[in-house]
Amino acid sequence: MAWIGHLESENVDGQDFLRVIDRSTVEDPTTDRSEKRLTRFCLMAETKTMRKPVFTKIDQLRPGTNGHNLVAKVVSSKTVLQKGCPDGPQVRQMRIAECLIGDETGTIVFTARNDQVELMKPDATIVLRNAKIDMFKGSMRLAVDKWGRVEVTESASFTVKEDNNLSLIEYELVNVVEE
Repeated sequence: MAWIGHLESENVDGQDFLRVIDRSTVEDPTTDRSEKRLTRFCLMAETKTMRKPVFTKIDQLRPGTNGHNLVAKVVSSKTVLQKGCPDGPQVRQMRIAECLIGDETGTIVFTARNDQVELMKPDATIVLRNAKIDMFKGSMRLAVDKWGRVEVTESASFTVKEDNNLSLIEYELVNVVEE
């Protein structure tokens, strides 16, 4: 199936119209500059395709890496910080919880922040998208920032391998000097 154009809604004198934007709009000399720029942007957005996420296992995580997609079960959750932070005229609640999550290959500590804390109930199955590895006192912690997503999904059938906790491994940063 070939791509033929993009529909754009326009309101003229209280009536809604749909206008088709296609490649000829860019080449038309009567089209103004801002409309051409908008058309080019729409054409680029329409041609971009999303790729399917690649899910990794916990035992494949390494220090300093990011962009991980994982399916894991929550083993335990413990709130470590809950306080109010002034945010202008109102007080914003800040919450941090350390959760042990795992899959069939191992476990790792996940640092849940604010709204993520409510999702981390024991035995819940979660999907982490665009997760990153943060280092805390030489050990790995998994985190999802504003560019990622945490979702609760239906219960998974795997059993968590609790004897392979990647957060218990201590790493040391070594500077190599070449001469």
